[in-house]
Amino acid sequence: MPASKKRSYARYTIAAVQLLGALVEAERKSRRITAKELADRLGVDRGTLQRLERGDPKVEVGLAFEVCALLNIPLFEEDAQGVTMRLDETNKRLALLPSRIRPHQLSVSDDF
Repeated sequence: MPASKKRSYARYTIAAVQLLGALVEAERKSRRITAKELADRLGVDRGTLQRLERGDPKVEVGLAFEVCALLNIPLFEEDAQGVTMRLDETNKRLALLPSRIRPHQLSVSDDF
């Protein structure tokens, strides 16, 4: 198996993931929930939760969304109805866009 290639992330991505981790840690501590308790509730080990709180971009996005749902940290909309409405709008927009994106064909100019 080849060695894994080091992935680079944009500054915005790093900052956003660190912000999310800080929000999770702050909310967890304000509710006086231990990292072990929250990790058990999520079905992960404490180290995974700590990686999320430190802003590790390799933590599963589904886990990040789940912890935000458990701690009532809004990501897109304040409530589930708002998320559903936004998802419907996005699906309608996607229905209007092409299903496949083909690479642009370069026209060869052989006029010398």
